[in-house]
Amino acid sequence: MYKARRRSVLLITDTLITALLIILSLTIIPHTDNATFKDILFSWGFAAVFFIVLLVIGELIIKNANAKIEQKALYSGETSIISDFIDKMRFCYSLDDFYDIVSKILEQQGDCSVLYIDCEKNYVLYNSPDKITTSEETMNTLNQNFPASWRNGYFFIGENMGIVSSQTKARGFFLSNDKFHLYVFCRYTRLFDAVIYPQLFEEFSRFQNRTKTITNLSEIASLSKEWEQLADTQRSFLPPEMPKIKNLEVAAYFRPLVNVSGDYYSVLPIDEDKTLLMLGDVSGKGLAAALVMGLVMNTVKIIEDKDDLAGMIRAVDKAIKGMKLLDKYTVVFIGIVDTKKMTIKYINASMSDPLIITRAPDGYRIKPLTSNCSLVGIIDIDEIEVAEQKLFRDDVILMASDGVSEVMNDEGVELGDTELYDNTIKSSAQKTPKEFIDDVVNLIMEYNGGKKIRDDVTMMVAKVGR
Repeated sequence: MYKARRRSVLLITDTLITALLIILSLTIIPHTDNATFKDILFSWGFAAVFFIVLLVIGELIIKNANAKIEQKALYSGETSIISDFIDKMRFCYSLDDFYDIVSKILEQQGDCSVLYIDCEKNYVLYNSPDKITTSEETMNTLNQNFPASWRNGYFFIGENMGIVSSQTKARGFFLSNDKFHLYVFCRYTRLFDAVIYPQLFEEFSRFQNRTKTITNLSEIASLSKEWEQLADTQRSFLPPEMPKIKNLEVAAYFRPLVNVSGDYYSVLPIDEDKTLLMLGDVSGKGLAAALVMGLVMNTVKIIEDKDDLAGMIRAVDKAIKGMKLLDKYTVVFIGIVDTKKMTIKYINASMSDPLIITRAPDGYRIKPLTSNCSLVGIIDIDEIEVAEQKLFRDDVILMASDGVSEVMNDEGVELGDTELYDNTIKSSAQKTPKEFIDDVVNLIMEYNGGKKIRDDVTMMVAKVGR
């Protein structure tokens, strides 16, 4: 298989280099008594240079051949099933994600039976719905043969569910890591290339570490150092600076109430004309909200089809529900600004109404981009509507968390309900997005009367045609 093919390439390359060196020694290096010392020195120097060149060429040939061999070995035939499983496991952040790829790849594509056990608690986390993995006899045999103290690594299982040293006799394999065992029963285990198992075990270990980290973060969050590190990690999800976009200028403002926040925003250019804008707010504060925020940002980032707004919302909904965090959800606005068609397609999932401030004959008018989707991550989402609005040159799109509109004065009146707020954003619409945000931030501080802000404050402003 893979190793055998590599050895063959190495042997062939070494043989060719040796043959060329023999020919070189017979043809180039002087062998007569009449040769001078200078001739001999030159010939040996030339031979040394030629030898080094041959070694470099041989190394390149071997490297290129090995890459092709590895690609063919790992992504063709039966081994491609395990390779696909490894690739998908890299994007698993919860047990539900993991169970999904086990079902779709190992069970449905590979016709394998799978059993996943927490050996320390003697608890079955997952089992395929078949005779092997649901049998009490199977469980008893595996518990007896492979106790919780079993060493980490990958191992082959024979007919009687005991260890076999030869893969050719194997009827399955299992991965053992930190007292968790993943058993995969497969009648054609012998056909998997042996080189795949170290990669499989490494990615399985990484997946377990990820899920363990998410579970344990709450236990260390009270320490200020960990809070600071978590805040730095969270800020790394946000755009460090706004991208330069043709006919669209964007600015943002982010002020968390505490070190970490549930607010988030993103600007993702899709092509020369289309740009994805997103701003959202996770329920609650602190660690759990920050974890969900990071999950949402990563989910949106890795989705290939950025034009599919409904699919994006469903992916975020599934990811949040997969974390199994009680009472955690997000409100979010996602929109695609198309500066060629001069439109914005959007989904507003219960976000405080984003606004378009547009020029009119009598000044500026405010057009709300009203909610057309429910909360994401906590309730079932029915059919998702994608709305669309026409845009005009110099239109300003304002997206903000409720920490902006819900700021109160001494009388308890929220800023978003006042003419002062409307007049400010109308008068600032002629300015750059950065200047617009500065005006709103100054208004918030003045309206709050210098008191401590009681919520995260996050804004993003986009201006068309500048």
